[in-house]
Amino acid sequence: QVQLVESGGGSVQAGGSLKLSCAASSGYIFSYCGMAWYRQAPGKERELVSIISSGGSTSYGDSVKGRFSISQDNAKNTLYLQMNSLKPEDTAVYYCAAERSCLRVVDGRFSDWGQGTQVTVSS
Repeated sequence: QVQLVESGGGSVQAGGSLKLSCAASSGYIFSYCGMAWYRQAPGKERELVSIISSGGSTSYGDSVKGRFSISQDNAKNTLYLQMNSLKPEDTAVYYCAAERSCLRVVDGRFSDWGQGTQVTVSS
């Protein structure tokens, strides 16, 4: 079973930047139909941040459009999330997720999840 391990979280002031990474411990991320970043803040529901398909198509949640950028490096088996112009409301635990079934990706259902990395943005 492939394990997804996130890194890159931390504390930053508003307006700053962070880059999250999600490394696959085994297997190959190009075998996934889609990979995604989700986040969950205390007391709130899990929120989709961004999705990237195996073909390279990307989509973003309205709250992060223009500020965040998702990418993947198949040679490194790593998914990234570049976060710029961070706001206090971006504070959350960020999770990467992956799914091989394109039907499940369309439905927003992901089978493989990382353990999460904390991002804290102070004002």
